[in-house]
Amino acid sequence: MDLLRLGILPEGYIYPKEERAIRDLLRKRSHLVKLRTSLIVSLQGIIARNCGVRLRSGDIKVLSEDRVSPSLEINEDLLLSGRVSKEAIDFLTVQIREIERFVLSRVRLKDGYKRLLGLHGVGKVLALTIMLETGPTSRFAGVGNYASYCRKVPTRWKSNEKAKGHGNRKNGNRYLAWAFSEAAEFAPRYDRRARAYYDRKRQKTHPMVARNALL
Repeated sequence: MDLLRLGILPEGYIYPKEERAIRDLLRKRSHLVKLRTSLIVSLQGIIARNCGVRLRSGDIKVLSEDRVSPSLEINEDLLLSGRVSKEAIDFLTVQIREIERFVLSRVRLKDGYKRLLGLHGVGKVLALTIMLETGPTSRFAGVGNYASYCRKVPTRWKSNEKAKGHGNRKNGNRYLAWAFSEAAEFAPRYDRRARAYYDRKRQKTHPMVARNALL
């Protein structure tokens, strides 16, 4: 109590119980997306190694037709592997879309949601993720605190301009870190100014550094 009274004991934030379930449901969607991505990458590798063909992830995810089997008909074993993978990917796609529809129908959209949609590279899912994972912005003392919570602040420790180690890189919210990284990935595709800025930075530094500069 004395530490609280003196204001030297950091207090944790407890997410509101009434919104916790819908936030966790959106986290489940993220989990399913990662599972689907791993299956797609594995299937792309199988096709590339055995057929010399690079099949785009968009072609694999199409529900209306099977664009995988024609590439693997040269071998029954490969055909079965492709069919099983395609069925699993389609199942996950259906589940992901069901979660998205449900969340959009149940979540209470806040004022900041429309402003998030105005950001280049941010769609409905990313806007919902940022909104639900952030919670009330009043709990952050400043912009720097929020950036740190999003894992977008370097954790280097320095003394006399010399590196003395690293902090805990897992501090903060990994879902917000993912959401803003995805936004930085999509922004150059849809905004010319973002693309021009990214190209200028990429000429001077590593592509990943240039991508993070868009955040």
